[in-house]
Parts: sequence; C-alpha cells; structure tokens
Amino acid sequence: MKHILSTLFLSLLLFTGNTTTAKTSSKTFLLISPDTRLKSEIAINERISFTLSDEQQTILAPSFMAIRLQNGETWGTTPQLQHARRNRIDETIHSPFYKREKVQNRYNELILSFKGGYSLIFRMYDDGLAYRFATDRKGEIIIESETAEYCLSEDRDMIVPYVLPSGKAKKAKNPTFEQQFFNSMQNLYSYGKAMQLNPDRMMFTPVIAKLDDGMKLCIAEADTESYPGMYLVSSSDRPVLHGMFAAYPRKEERGGHNQLQMLVKSRESYIARVIGPRSFPWRTFIVTRKDGELSESDMVYRLASPSRVKNIDWIKPGKVAWEWWNYWGLYNVDFRAGINTETYKYYIDFASKNNIEYVILDEGWSVKYAGDLLKVIPEIDLPELLRYAKGRNVGIILWAGYHAIERDMEHVVKHYAAMGVKGFKVDFLDRDDQKMIDFMYRLADICAQHHMLLDYHGCCKPSGLQRTYPNVLNYEAVFGLEQMKWTSSKTDMVTYDVTLPFIRMVAGPMDYTQGAMRNSIKGAFHADYKHPMSQGTRCRQLAEYVIFDSPLTMLCDSPSNYMREVECIRFIASVPTVWNDTKVLDGQIGEYIAVARRSGEEWFIGAMTNWSSRELSLEIPIADTNNYEIELFQDGINADRAAQDYKRRVIPLPTNRRLKISLAPGGGWAARIYPTPATMNDR
Repeated sequence: MKHILSTLFLSLLLFTGNTTTAKTSSKTFLLISPDTRLKSEIAINERISFTLSDEQQTILAPSFMAIRLQNGETWGTTPQLQHARRNRIDETIHSPFYKREKVQNRYNELILSFKGGYSLIFRMYDDGLAYRFATDRKGEIIIESETAEYCLSEDRDMIVPYVLPSGKAKKAKNPTFEQQFFNSMQNLYSYGKAMQLNPDRMMFTPVIAKLDDGMKLCIAEADTESYPGMYLVSSSDRPVLHGMFAAYPRKEERGGHNQLQMLVKSRESYIARVIGPRSFPWRTFIVTRKDGELSESDMVYRLASPSRVKNIDWIKPGKVAWEWWNYWGLYNVDFRAGINTETYKYYIDFASKNNIEYVILDEGWSVKYAGDLLKVIPEIDLPELLRYAKGRNVGIILWAGYHAIERDMEHVVKHYAAMGVKGFKVDFLDRDDQKMIDFMYRLADICAQHHMLLDYHGCCKPSGLQRTYPNVLNYEAVFGLEQMKWTSSKTDMVTYDVTLPFIRMVAGPMDYTQGAMRNSIKGAFHADYKHPMSQGTRCRQLAEYVIFDSPLTMLCDSPSNYMREVECIRFIASVPTVWNDTKVLDGQIGEYIAVARRSGEEWFIGAMTNWSSRELSLEIPIADTNNYEIELFQDGINADRAAQDYKRRVIPLPTNRRLKISLAPGGGWAARIYPTPATMNDR
C-alpha cells in the first residue's frame, strides 16, 4: 500500500506539480526522483531558485542561477514563465570504452520556458539533480557572466581541491584569481568546514560535502562544449559556494614550457561568445548514501552529448609502454639509451612481447623550442619506427605540446595519420576558458576524422567529451605518479590514492600513470627525477590498474625493471582497460577502496588502503555456481619494512564467493578471477 501511494503521489506531482501563490504571484514546481527519495523545489520569484533534499535532511537550501548577456539582459532575473513541460525518461545508453558497457539513464525532467527565448532544464535522477540553461535564439550571443550560487543547508565538512597555479605563479603566496585560471588541475585535497575554506582560492570540481548519516554531496559539471569550465569559491559569512568562470582571452603570447603554450595577457569583458540555438553546461549535484557510489557514478557520462563519431570500430583502448617517467632508464643493453631510434625499438619489442598495445614517444622527439611537430630530431627515424612497430602489432602515439599542434592542427593530424601514427598525447593546455575548450573539441573532431586517438595531459578535468568523441580516451587533471619525480617527501600520495577514486573519478577517466617497480614504505620516500619511486607497496601499484578508470593507461616504469618482475608485468598486461561492469565492493573516502570489474567471463579485483593496515571481507559479485580460480597478489609479510615484498598465489575461488584479504600500511591487493579450465572445456 505504501508503494502504491508513493507511486500515485509521484504521478500527481509529475502532471500537476506547480503551484501559484496569489500574494506573491510566484510559482513553485516540485521535482522528485524516480525512486521518490530525492526532491527539489524550483521557485520562480524575482529570481529562480532550487532546493535539494531527501527524506531525512535538506541538502541544498534555496540556490540561485542566472546568465547575464552583454546586452544587459539577464536570464533568471524577473523571469516571465511561458510554459512548463515534464518528461519521464528510462533508457539504456551504450557506453563503449567505459567502466561498464551499459548505463541506465532514468530521470524525471522539468523544462521551464521563459519569455526572452531561454529555458531551464532540470533532471532528477535517483542519485542526484542536474540543471542547465538553453536558448532557442539564433545567431551570436555574448555571455557576460553566469551566476551559480549553491547554498548548503548548514556549514558542512568539505573535501576540495584548491587550484594550484601553473608557471611562475606556482610559487605565489597569494595568487590572484587570474593567476589561478592558469592551471592543470593537479593538487591534493584539502579538508575543512565550508565557511572555513579560503575565499581567495578557487576550487576545481568535483568537490564533496559531507551530509548526515554518512551521505555525500558531490558538485560537478558536464557537457561544457564551447563554454568555460566552472570553478567554485567559498564565502566566510555563510555556507555558500559561488561559480567562477575565466573570461574569454583577448590577447595571448607564446611562452611557458619550452615555448609550447599560449599565455593569456588580457581578457575580454565576457566569458563566452556562442552561436544559438544551443544549450549550456549541466550543473550536477550527486547524492550518495555510501562512499562507493561516488566511484560508481555515471552522472557526467549520462549528461554528456551523445557520440558524434559514427564508426568507432577503429578506436582501440589499451596500455602504453612509456619512457618519460623512468627517464629512458634501460640497462643491460648494447646501445646508448635515450631519445633515439634504438631505444624506441627496444620499447616496441618489450610491448610486443607482453601484448602491450602502444608505445609513446613523449617530449623530445620533435625539435625543441621550434613549436613545429613536422620537425623531427635527427636521432629519431620515425618512418622506420612506424614500420618496425607495425610489424610487431604495436601502435605509436606521439606527444605534442598544445601550441605546436594548435597552430597547424589539420595539417599535422593528417600528416601523421597518413604515416600510421595512432594518436597524440597533447600536453600543457593549462586552461579551460572557452577558447581552450573549443580547441579540445575541435582537435577531437579532426582526430576522429583521421582515426586518431587522444590523451589530454596538462588539461582540465573531463566533463563528458569522452562520450561525445570516444577517441578521447583519457585525461590527466590528477596529481599523478609523475609528481613523485619532484614532490616533497612530506607529500602523502597514499592517502590521495584512496581519496581520488571517490572524487576525481566522478568526472571521468584519468591518466595517473601507475606501474612503479621501485616502491617505498612510509618515511622512506624521497623524490628522484631520474630514478623515481612510488609510495606504498608493490601490490598497491598492481591494484591501481584495476581501481583507476583509465581506458588508455601507462606502464610508467622501465622495460628493464619490468623484465626483472615477470609475475608483475604478466598481471599488468592481463588487466583490461575498459569493462563490461564495475562494482565498488567497499570503501570510505581517504581510508580504503575495493573494486571489482568484469571483462567477459573474467573478474578483476583491486583493493588499497591508506597508511593503516587493514583486513577486509569482500563478497565477489559472481552469481553462477561454476568453478573459478583466482590468481592473487597480496602484500608480503614484510611489506611494512620492504614495500616491494609480495606473494602471488593461485587458489580456487570459495563457493561462498567471499574473500578475506589483508593490506599492509600503504598496501594493496590485486586479483584475476577466471573460470577453471575444466569449466571452460564444458562450454
């Protein structure tokens, strides 16, 4: 009876959900999630506001949105509602190159259309709310500013990544907002009450607010095409977060890292110049009851624009043998290792032998400072390397600085596609104003036309471009393992590793570049640019290949080191990079995580902890009664003294599908589960 009444109540809301208050002539609409647990009140008064709550608590107090045009109009102020329309959607999205092959897209929608040619679209999912502006106006529209004012119901505990400026401003004690707009979204997380956050520091999304009863609110954005990314700043007088957006660049000068960047010297008085009709980015508010639901979230992917690439058969995700992190660190070879043809042939042989799909030529293969990707250094015979790699079924990916590829984009892409290069790793973007976002979409489109993959490095966080252009396989925007080459010995990468799956990965995949074979216990780490190491145990590095979303993922260490660790490289090579299904088995932000992923009939499990040793009981989500074996890698008995200590075992998977595992401080656990040979022969 309770279910029947709830369903009836929801139906009434869907079709009669707006009310009018005669005294104020205001209108209020109620939008409820399909499972009826979340609700939002959208109020139209002098301003438009929305709330968000569940059965037990208010999550967002009245929060406001508006867009101001340069001609003086403001969408969202003194609004004149013309009509409202509701929809109920329940569909399945095919999601290749993702953490699951199908994504459920079920929501209740409210579309409010206003005089002036604009509308507001609200969607309520079981796991959160999203809204966006849209316009049916034709022609050019100049956006002067956007108001995004998100009011927490109380002064909540927050987990946020402050912007760390790039370039010279990186060392500034009190960087200006303009300096902060030049950044690559690589920073550790900060903790504090909303009103105690630094109002002079911008935060990049996603950010987390802790709610009552262990629930979390995650604020993110999606579908940011031809529009600047949204940052958030706090207020010290009330628990509110304000959106902040970089203005459109007016003047740029070449400079930055090896003259491969365009540095903004002045900006326009507006944030975006667009052509209508069009819609604007989604602002999203994800609500979870368990921390693991954050890592499982599909919100950004759901809200992204569908694929514009009709034929995707040529897109091949996979793993990459990478030389930059290990400083071309080969040994026991009869040639001088470095940026030369002999070294890359060695990497190609290693990749071919271990079924690694790609080798990357990172920075240094093209002439330094030239900003011209058609100028290859004499030590590299690129046609010969491409011929050699093709004969060994290995693809070649080229590193490219932003300016070098932007200045001659179509010619460069067409030229290297014709030679047989499989894609680009594009680096040092360090901005997400509208001009840079336009660049990312334009390059994705041109690369798709020429069957080229993309890995965006030194870039903003993902917001759905990887769905719209599936050839965009990965992004950096993470404090990844490269930081271990130069970071302070006080940096706590281990805690960060068990925090980012619940926050950064909500936005999309990340090029963290794991796979270190030099590992350090707590207190033993030190930065070494030429001989880098990781924090935590060897098994932690193996587990990261399962836990981190990364359709194009690096093997950061030297082939010479991997060949001394045969068991480890075999396991790494066996781990897929895209999945049929993903489930978080257990986890708490900043403490630990355990993830199960399925590829065909095989399951892979990864688990990591912070600096606390931990025992977990995991229920493996295999429903059938067939027999399975499990190849597992566990921290060795002395892993707290020697981080590289591990033990490999092959055992039958228990019939009750439960596993008890132990994690050393900074430890990890990784496993591959597969049908036994006898079971496979019976099929």
